[in-house]
Order: sequence, then structure tokens, then C-alpha cells
Amino acid sequence: MVRPYAVTHGRTRPSGGPAIDLMSQVTALWPDDGGPALDHARSSLLDLVRRGPRPVVELAADADLPLTVVRVLLGDLVAAGVVRVDEPRPVVAGPATDPELLREIADRLREL
Repeated sequence: MVRPYAVTHGRTRPSGGPAIDLMSQVTALWPDDGGPALDHARSSLLDLVRRGPRPVVELAADADLPLTVVRVLLGDLVAAGVVRVDEPRPVVAGPATDPELLREIADRLREL
């Protein structure tokens, strides 16, 4: 068992690069085992990303690591050029975001 601060070398924030939001989409740029040599924590996280693009929060849950640690590790993987972190897509107003519809759904659920 390795302490999170040891995995991140004492860092609590990614060094440079774009801000990494909970819903930022992470995509692997190296689909196979090619790329730079990485330590165990970073290569394990990269293996999770290689399964398909996914949000940061899902990676943290799958890796069973604190979100802060995952953000630092992703920052390192971005700097190494093996992953890309895209900003979350904005929510487009429509039927799924209609407050009246959401209230009605909540009321019907309470009736159950």
C-alpha cells in the first residue's frame, strides 16, 4: 500500500496544463502499450483510460484513488503526451433540463 502523497510526489495539484474538471473527458492518445516508460500508478491509470474515453470522476472511482491524486496523475500523463483531457461539454437546454418536467418526474417518483 503506497500513500497518495508518495504517488504524487507530494503534489496536490497538477503541474501546469488545463484545469481538470470532474466531468472532463479523458482519452488515450497511445492505444497500445507504446509510449514513454511510466511508473505503476500512472500506467495503471493509463490502462483504465485505454478502455475508452471516460470522465475524470469515473476514472477516480475505477482506480479507487482520491480525486486529487487522479488529477495530479492525469496532469503527468498529459505532460507525457499519452492522454488528452477535454473540457466537459456544455449542457444544452432542452426537454431533459426543463424544470417543470423535472418537478413532475420528482412528484411521480414520490407517489411511488
